[in-house]
Amino acid sequence: MDVAARVTSKGQVTVPKVVRDALGIQDGDEVVFRVEGQRAFMAKTPDFLELAGTIAVPAAKRSTAWDEVIRRTRTDRAAARR
Repeated sequence: MDVAARVTSKGQVTVPKVVRDALGIQDGDEVVFRVEGQRAFMAKTPDFLELAGTIAVPAAKRSTAWDEVIRRTRTDRAAARR
């Protein structure tokens, strides 16, 4: 789908309704822009809280502090590069 929109003097663009509907964008949602060469892509930012519970976590790892998870991940990645 190609839809055009005009940039205002303030650099603002209204996302056309057909695009908002296609992406499920609602008032208050965040979007992300990616620039590749002479093109820009826009996407709805996922709501990561909606992903909670979608991946099984082994019981032994459920109570691990986030800092420890980061430390272990970095250690494992460094070891894999050797």
